[in-house]
Amino acid sequence: MVTGKGMIAKRFYSYESDSDILIFASGVSNSKNRDEALFARELELLQDTINKYRDKVLVYFSTCSMLDPGEANSPYTLHKLQLENIIQKNVERYYIFRVSQIVGQATNPNTVLNFFYYHIQNQINFDIWVNAYRNIIDIDHVFLIIDRILKTGILANRVIHVANPQNYRATDIVAALEEVTGKTACSIPIDKGFNFEIDISLILPVIKELKIDFDHSYLSNLVRKYYQHS
Repeated sequence: MVTGKGMIAKRFYSYESDSDILIFASGVSNSKNRDEALFARELELLQDTINKYRDKVLVYFSTCSMLDPGEANSPYTLHKLQLENIIQKNVERYYIFRVSQIVGQATNPNTVLNFFYYHIQNQINFDIWVNAYRNIIDIDHVFLIIDRILKTGILANRVIHVANPQNYRATDIVAALEEVTGKTACSIPIDKGFNFEIDISLILPVIKELKIDFDHSYLSNLVRKYYQHS
């Protein structure tokens, strides 16, 4: 069973007919959101889902943002932590996947790459934090990793980080987008930002088994895959 209509829900559609696993992909997707009404809506929906489908394995998508010093205390991150705690206390069988910033066929203008791409393509000025790093990962790789975990039944009732082994400077992401658009970003450098580590030790054996190659060309290949013909 799958709830939601966004990029994650669509990529996990193969679970729609699964009678044992419930993919909860109806959450707030904008990490900059501060609308308490939207947070309350997700909370209510999650509680209703838990009460209605206690016989199913609940799969919840949280965020790695809580590991970023610049986002750790944001309303969005605190909201996600609250929901993680509710699941851990009230669900018998669950998986909480803290995912980094997913790249895919998404219309959400608030994702890092969509934001940069829109401003570069339309030659609009934007600030860029020169010390900021972002961890980005292909939605297809997110699916492959999580699908293998669910199919094998490993790591049940755990909080699992699903992310790229490496972070990228925001400036490098912009440079990759400049290359595929053929345009120079109208960016204003700001001396701000952080780097941070994401512990992906739990999924490293899965990455190795699936032979996913997070090599030096991962960023450029990812940008070309989703933005070359946008």
